[in-house]
Amino acid sequence: MKTRRDIFQAIADPTRRAILSLVVLQAMTAGAIANSFDSSRQTISKHIQILTECQLLIQEQSGREIYYHFNPNKMKEIAAWLMPFAKMWDDRFNKLETIMKVYNSKK
Repeated sequence: MKTRRDIFQAIADPTRRAILSLVVLQAMTAGAIANSFDSSRQTISKHIQILTECQLLIQEQSGREIYYHFNPNKMKEIAAWLMPFAKMWDDRFNKLETIMKVYNSKK
């Protein structure tokens, strides 16, 4: 049975975020990804497994190699969840900006 991972827990790890940053530029094999880090291949392989289980990475077999691709649709889910928070902060900063303009104009 496949373990279902929490996507937010997956992206909380800095190494996994770095892996995503690499793979977003181009599809890579696990070996190529591991070569970009000082950690062991086994450690990087575990990070890749977690990202794959969360569907942030998609595997594609090409001959004997497995390439990992970034899944932008999964990232859109994260962005959609964050959107109400971003709107709330934008509203607060806009109010603060208005207050600061009034304050500065009274000087």
